[in-house]
Amino acid sequence: MRCLVAGCGYVGSALAAGLAAEGHEAFGLRRRPKGLPEGVQTIAADLCDAATLAAAIPPDLDAVVYAVASDARDPAAYRRAYVEGLVNLLARLPTPGPRVIFTSSTSVYGQDDGSWVDEASPTLPPRETGRILLEAEAALSGSGRDFSILRLGGIYGPGRTRLLETVRDGTARLPAEAGVYTNRIHRDDAARALDHLVKLPSVDPVYLGVDDDPAELSEVLRWMAGRLGVPEPERSAAETAAVTGRGLRTRKRCRNRQLRASGFELRHPTFREGYDAILTAGI
Repeated sequence: MRCLVAGCGYVGSALAAGLAAEGHEAFGLRRRPKGLPEGVQTIAADLCDAATLAAAIPPDLDAVVYAVASDARDPAAYRRAYVEGLVNLLARLPTPGPRVIFTSSTSVYGQDDGSWVDEASPTLPPRETGRILLEAEAALSGSGRDFSILRLGGIYGPGRTRLLETVRDGTARLPAEAGVYTNRIHRDDAARALDHLVKLPSVDPVYLGVDDDPAELSEVLRWMAGRLGVPEPERSAAETAAVTGRGLRTRKRCRNRQLRASGFELRHPTFREGYDAILTAGI
């Protein structure tokens, strides 16, 4: 298999490393390609620079994974990363060409009542960044290509332990109200899910990439305190202080049933296994 990982960053590098370790040809494309995993073939290119992108794309690809991350959280940066870059890349791939997997986000769902959401749930994002992600999804789904979209929850893992650190240093606060959920997925499971979708004989248009347990934030923080051997966080006096690892509240519960039904197995089915692995490894 020949797979191009466009935006070979936190998740993409883990995906590319896994593919290379299995003997596949993995190409990692990003603007500053230093530090890519061993065995991953480096491509230095800017997805928003249409003039130079065509010459950078390897021939005879079997799959392309678009796993970019915006370098800022403002709408302009989101549009460059997720819409302009994707459209540029699609225009320069052969037709019918390779399967394209796009990493989106569960932020495209606007439900705020504690309800469960899945691939069939309405997408009414409250923020413009979420609407831009839907625009990118529409560009891919309308391209006539073999494609799939993986809407990832909050990604944590080695090097992304902010929530743990707030519990450790005593700055974490339990939300003032119930029903604040933390839909998440471990970095390694996110990469493995992409690997799974690349290799499936056929794919559905959309999957939710989250673990099995969209636990309440209070439960997660209390577990972390017990695991770290530190005092349980105090309860916040204000609703606005309830935060997840990205600083945003969420009152929806994302369901991964469709990804599971495709044959995918999680290594870290809940936050307990995921954070325990991080703490055991000391990272």
